[in-house]
Amino acid sequence: MADSKINIKNKRANFDYEISDTYTAGIVLTGTEIKSIRDGKASLTDTYCLVENGEVWVKNMHISEYSFGSYNNHIVRRDRKLLLNKKEIAKLTKASEDPGFTIVPIRLFINERGLAKLLIGVGRGKKEYDKRNSIRDREQKRDLHRLMQK
Repeated sequence: MADSKINIKNKRANFDYEISDTYTAGIVLTGTEIKSIRDGKASLTDTYCLVENGEVWVKNMHISEYSFGSYNNHIVRRDRKLLLNKKEIAKLTKASEDPGFTIVPIRLFINERGLAKLLIGVGRGKKEYDKRNSIRDREQKRDLHRLMQK
């Protein structure tokens, strides 16, 4: 598992939120779920995290059914528990209680040991004018990159 190419991103996260703190969390998965992730069949669209009873849960994460799975296949959009330290959970709890802040999954990847990890961040929702500034900055970088290539 040395050179894993699995890198599933939440493209809307950086566009919709200003990410301040990031944490890397493990995920509790079943056998067919990890096989589908290794096939690259997962999506972080419309996904969010909640802290409930001292545990962090990722909600609405889509992992497609494994094509070679039998009747033991997993539920596609079930709630999955995230594995974090108590200090990290305490920080996330405090941050999520502040108005305007939310916990957003940013990236799903497989680490060098072959374990599925989820990069989550504490984000504050952007206003419409912030989004326009992000689009303008992205277009300027793209134009600059095109000019540098010529």
